[in-house]
Order: sequence, then C-alpha cells, then structure tokens
Amino acid sequence: MKSILLKTQTITFVLFGFMLVFAQKSMKLPTDAVFYMEINGKQLNQKINWQKLNPLLHELSKKSEEKSSWNDYSKTGIKYDATQYHYASFNDSIQTYTTHFIVDNKEKFQEFINSTKRKGLEISKKKNYSFVDINDNIFVAWNNDRAVLSMVNYTKPYKALEWDAEVDSAATAAVEAAAVADSAYAIEPEKPFDYKEEIISLKDEIKYLKDNIRENNKEITRIQKDIKYLEKNHKYPKENVDTQHSEGEPDVYPKEEEYVEPAVDSAYQKELDSMNIENFKIVKKIAEDRFDQYFSSNLELEVPKSMLNFRDPNSDVFVYTDYGKMVNDGIYGKMMKQLEFWQFLRNVYNSDSSYNLYFDKDKVKLVNNYQHKNPETQKTISSVYKGKKNKKLAELINEKSIGYYVMNVNGAKSFDMMYSLLQDSGEGEYKKEMELVMETMKIILDEEAIAKIAPGNGIFVLNELKSKKVDYTDYEYDDDYNEKEVKKTKDVAVPNFTFAFATENEGYWNRVFNVMATNKHLSKKFSKIGNFYSFKDEKGDGYMDQLYMTVKDGIVYLTSSTDNITPQSQSDISKQWAKDSSKYPLSGRLDMQKLMIGLEKEFKTPSERKTLDLFRKNVGEVYFRTEVKGESFETEIDYNIKNSSENSLMYFFDLFDEIFKIKESEKKPQIL
Repeated sequence: MKSILLKTQTITFVLFGFMLVFAQKSMKLPTDAVFYMEINGKQLNQKINWQKLNPLLHELSKKSEEKSSWNDYSKTGIKYDATQYHYASFNDSIQTYTTHFIVDNKEKFQEFINSTKRKGLEISKKKNYSFVDINDNIFVAWNNDRAVLSMVNYTKPYKALEWDAEVDSAATAAVEAAAVADSAYAIEPEKPFDYKEEIISLKDEIKYLKDNIRENNKEITRIQKDIKYLEKNHKYPKENVDTQHSEGEPDVYPKEEEYVEPAVDSAYQKELDSMNIENFKIVKKIAEDRFDQYFSSNLELEVPKSMLNFRDPNSDVFVYTDYGKMVNDGIYGKMMKQLEFWQFLRNVYNSDSSYNLYFDKDKVKLVNNYQHKNPETQKTISSVYKGKKNKKLAELINEKSIGYYVMNVNGAKSFDMMYSLLQDSGEGEYKKEMELVMETMKIILDEEAIAKIAPGNGIFVLNELKSKKVDYTDYEYDDDYNEKEVKKTKDVAVPNFTFAFATENEGYWNRVFNVMATNKHLSKKFSKIGNFYSFKDEKGDGYMDQLYMTVKDGIVYLTSSTDNITPQSQSDISKQWAKDSSKYPLSGRLDMQKLMIGLEKEFKTPSERKTLDLFRKNVGEVYFRTEVKGESFETEIDYNIKNSSENSLMYFFDLFDEIFKIKESEKKPQIL
C-alpha cells in the first residue's frame, strides 16, 4: 500500500513539474513602454450612472462620420467591473497604444464590434482569436473572454528627416519586410506561401481602396476647381477666400462657369494608394503579431514591480509614466542631442511618476509620486524640499482671496542640487567647463550669505481680479488688403496681488530698491513714497497701474496695493490653510468660482456668457500640497465639486453634457 502511495505521489510531482515547465507564460509588458494605466472597474462601474451617460454617448456617436447604430453602451459585452489595462510605447517610427479588456458576453461584444467597424468589412479568424480593423490604424482582437484594442501609427523613417544618421532597426525591418513587429516583440519565422492567405490579403486591399478612393477623388476635384478659377480670375472667390479649409458652396463660383468633372490622375492616385496600402500592411502586421503573442499566453499581463511601487489598490485609476524614456529616447532623444547642454537636460528628466486618482463623493483626489532614477540625485533634490517654516508669510492668507501659492524650501541646497545634476550628466561637450564654473562659484560665493538674502520661503496671494479699460491697436483690411490701424479699448482683468518672501538681509534689498529709485534712467518709473518704493508706467495702458515694494520685519513685499501687506483677520478655515502652508514645502489653493467671476469681462459673446454662467454655478476649489515621503516627492491635489452630481466622476459628465447642450442650441436656427 505504501509502495502504491509513493508511486502515486512521485507521478503527481513529475506531472506537476512538467506542467510548470510547459505552462503558458504571462505576456510581459513591452520594455519600451513609457505609459501604463490600470482602471479599477470594480469601483468605477459603481460610480457611473449609465442612464445619464448612455444618451450623451449616443449623441456624440451621431457626430462621427461612421454613424453607429449602437445606443446602449452599458451592454457592449465588456465586463466593466473588471480591471482594464492600458499601455503605450513609441520609437522613431512606431507609436502604439494598447488596451486589454475582459469580455463577459462574446455575442454581445461581437454585435458591438459589427456596429463600429466599416461596413462590408469581414472579421478575420485566427487559430485562437478573431480580429478586425475598425480604422486604418485601430484593430480589435478577441476570444471567448478577452479582448485587446491596439492603435498603431507608423511613419517611414527617411534619413533626410532624422536627427542623426542612425535609422531605427525596427522601422528599417518594417520597410524592408512590410511585415514586422515592434523590436520589443518576438517575430514569427517566415511561413511558406499560402495562396488562400494571399487572396484574403488582396481582398483587404480592394476594400481599403474602395473606402478611400471616393474621398481622394473629391479632394482632387475641389483642388482642380480652385486651380481653374485662379487661372482665370487670379484670386479666390470673395465669398470663399479660404478654400483650403472649407467644402466650398456651389454658388461660390460664377454661374456661367461650367466645370467638367476632371479625370483623376491615375498615376498619382496609384502612388498614393500604394503608400497607404504599404503603411496599412505594416501597422496591421504589428497589431497581428501583438495579438498572436497575447492570445498565445495565459492572458495575463506581467508588469515590472518597479512600475507598481506606488500603486494604491483602493484608487480608481493608477498611472505610471517614464519621463526618462519619453524625453531621452526615440525622436525626442535625437532632438535633445542637438542642444548644447543635452546631457544636463537628459539627467534632469531622468525620472518617473506614478499617479493614483480617486473619484470621491464630493471631490476628485490625485496623488502623484515623483522619483528621480538616480538615488543620490533624489536625495540631493529632497534636501532642497526641507526648508524652514515662516509663520509671518502665512498671515497673508485670507478666506476672501481667490488663491495662494506657498513655498518653504532650502535655498542654500539649490547649489548642491545643480552641482549634483551636472556631476552625473555624462561626458557632455561643456561638462568640464560647467563643473569648473560651479566649483569657482562655490569658492568665491558665500552660499550661506546668499541663502540669507532669500532663504527659500515665499508666498503669492491673488486677492481679487478687478476690471480695467485699456487701449490697444487693432488692424483692419479693405477689399484690396490694405492695412489700416484702428485704436480700440477693451476691458481686461487686472490682478490685485501680493508677492512676499523672507530675507535675513534687509539691508541688501533696501539698497536694491534705493538704486532703482535714484538711478537717472530707472527713476523715471521708480520713486519712493513714504516707506514704499513705487513703480508706475507713465503711459498707464498696461495691465498693472502701479506696483509697490518694501521691506518690513524680515519680509520683502511686492504688491499691487499698500493695504495688502497688513495681515488680514482669519476664519477657522483660513487658519487651517495657514497652518498647512507652514507645514508643507509647497502648498496652495485656488477658488475657481471666484476666478470665473473675476474674469467676467473677458466673456463677450452670448455663447461665452452662457458657458461662464455654467462654470460659475459648477466649478469648485483646488487645493494641493507637496512633501517628501520616503524616496519620492508626493503631491496631493484635491478638487472639491460644487453641484448636485452623484459623485465627482459623474460631475464631469454632467458638466460636459451641459456644455454640449449649449453648443448644440447655437447651431439651431433662431425662430423670429
């Protein structure tokens, strides 16, 4: 008995081992991905009101060229309460955006696809999935329970347009083979010729040509009409000067002028179609290779742990962005190399960010974690964000203001941060020279003395926006395009503000202001009035009437009114704002409703006035703060909503719906 049991266990372990060896592997996220997003469908689906959202989506679908017959977007066969995965990658010639869904009703999903794809286009069947191209560069593939949408853009990498002599290897292979996957994906070995597949490919080409030739013929006809009219009249019709950006009405051209439908230049059309077909083959092959790879896996996406360090499973949306790859790789990297200090900039942008988005009942919350990829550089930058607090600046915060921005950083550490970025910037052309300059500055300049001039504590308070009439020059043109200057006036919003920062060297700033007031050139605009230095433009046609500067109790002030430097009485809420402003390195607040009221004069037309009224009723308040947390800089932004929407997610849909209704009402003819 024991022998049988032992043999059974042995066989079980052997079979289990083989299963592990031959099991399908997860599909790995492409190594060149610069963007990754997870949408928490379980939470978001509970916050969506489909009864409101469905009619809006249906109205928007009517505006598209390919009008969809679908009207219930809550029943597309997609499992909305499951997690969705999105990612994007790019190089010099290929840009892709991919989305992974879970399908809970294959039949319903295929009905939805049939309603969105081009009419007459057949769905292609593969070994373990089906796929179809919705557009020239958008493809969808699915099986019984998974679906993938892939958007692929391809640009032929001409050497003459490149920033250097190198041609991207993946793009070169795509041009030569006209069937290649992105370099991050495995390319299948070339298969033997199959005439059946070739017939399908040729049929696809015919469908592509039929879909595009009508639009091309229409555009060629319009341009040839313009050419014929210009040959005879030497100008465009007055009623339709900008023919390049409009359809052109039949009565624009003289009635006696009869136009014969010109024959399409077949050689040109053939070349154009050939280029489009070549591009289509490439993007289609790239999409197919990705679909093959995914549906041959265990249908799970494997994401590097480093991308998920700051993911909160309780957030509604999580996003990771690799700024280092975005800026330093691909065509952007080649552009950067043309700059003299590209190595320095390359190091500055060598970072990534993670975002967690929350749609709460009464607010939207976004938490961003920024991290430099070099740990030593991250520590140096973190030291800048550890400054002293200054309660005097916080006294300028008041509840009546539109908003404020407060900074409490360590100014003395800024030199160290710049030096650190230069130290790790590689062998740039001016690296040694810049290092020498920095060393010289550290020797000659007293960093502590400089830091006393402006230690790093500052605040900007926007108290209100006032309306002011200003003169400006406009230009009008007669029928012969002769230019004429016209003097006009308009109402503009003028800020009433205070900018203040701490100093431990009041004498230095007093000498600066005194020089401006006594210099023979500057004194025409600068003067001293009591304890204030004043700047006033003699013309008085600018946005600012007068600026005042002074130094008092270790604070340097620059303000639009002398009353602004007096501390205001603070309510409980503004006391809390003041407390937070002293707590965090960076923090701020903006009352969007008060801002819109201040900008009232900027909205002229009836449509703009309606939109302004809508925003004044619905926009809320923004609050943010930044601090060093562990090995990252964490910024939290809260947007408090002010309307009756079910939650902050539906708030945006409700607001968009109202704007959409305003725009639609303007298009309807007015009844007299």
